[in-house]
Amino acid sequence: MILPPLVAPDATLSSAELTSYSRHLLMPGFGPDGQRRLKHSRVLVIGAGGLGSPVLLYLGAAGVGTLGVIDFDVVEASNLQRQILHGVADIGQPKTGSAVRALRERNPWIHVRSHRERFDAGNARALLADYDLVVDCSDNFASRYLVNDSCVLAGKPYVWGAIFRFEGQVSVFWEQAPGGAGPNYRDLYPSPPLPARTPSCAEGGVLGVLCGTIGTLMATEAIKLITGIGTSLLGRLLIYDALDMSLRCLPLRRAPQREVVTGLGEYPAGRGAAGEGDAPVPSLRAQELQQLLARHEPVVLIDIRERFEWDIVRIDGARHIPRDELIRQDVLETLDKSAAIVLHCKHGLRSRQVLRDMQGHGFRNVKHLDGGIIAWIRDVEPGLPCY
Repeated sequence: MILPPLVAPDATLSSAELTSYSRHLLMPGFGPDGQRRLKHSRVLVIGAGGLGSPVLLYLGAAGVGTLGVIDFDVVEASNLQRQILHGVADIGQPKTGSAVRALRERNPWIHVRSHRERFDAGNARALLADYDLVVDCSDNFASRYLVNDSCVLAGKPYVWGAIFRFEGQVSVFWEQAPGGAGPNYRDLYPSPPLPARTPSCAEGGVLGVLCGTIGTLMATEAIKLITGIGTSLLGRLLIYDALDMSLRCLPLRRAPQREVVTGLGEYPAGRGAAGEGDAPVPSLRAQELQQLLARHEPVVLIDIRERFEWDIVRIDGARHIPRDELIRQDVLETLDKSAAIVLHCKHGLRSRQVLRDMQGHGFRNVKHLDGGIIAWIRDVEPGLPCY
């Protein structure tokens, strides 16, 4: 969809800025007015991780006048494979801090606002009030629905992107777009899918360079919205497959019976399994499992991760049965339903789901390791490799 410029060119460019942005100024249809619109714009980027890194770097370099970055996390070693805003020296430090330093080093003419806090229902409206455009680089469904609903209520457009393993998606959502037919995120995903079907990058992995590809596409859409150049992805879903090196666009329209956004509420990360309800899941902490094993209690410890994860690191005494095998009827029949069984995966999401499946097959003495093997490494064996 072709949209009018989101921001007026109410800014002046210094001599140094004219030199810095000269390649923009030379482009027909962009020119000084486009650059002045960028300088006058205010963009909030939610997340300074895999997608937020290229988005922030390119929007900053392009000359977006005010860039807000909101993130509550600290830099971890496993981030550096794809989160190019941060370096080894930043490990353990807030991501917002290294983001601000990197942006100011690359462009001294922009204003960077740091919001080291969680984006939640309590601060969403106040944060959005200070910006023209939002770029959603969050990595979970709860945040995505919150961003969507906040933008709907504020009447503001936002650019959305998502990545997993070798594939990424990008779109633009704007309920109040000119013409009155703008879709929002709930037209694409009316409700969160099952957590087991949507593992995070920490569970399923992601190709590092994919973040750069999808992030730069998101930054491109943001620049197009601000300046009014080109055709926006509003009303289209772009799907990129890095393995096939393919790009395709699917039409995206308002759902006939779409949910009307009237306020901000609770945003679960994903729907529970059928019949799960709010019942607690039997679990134990890493130290409790350590004590059981030290006492040589008759417990069957089952690692349900993939083979490559098992090869990286494992808990001594564990039996390896990958999730897809363990949930098969013929494999379940080989296990004693009365035995004390403890399941574990990387973080606890997969083991939680498998536990529910096993309960449905009559297992009544099964628990899962809260926090998975990562919690075990953190609390029991910090010398083991962490991935």
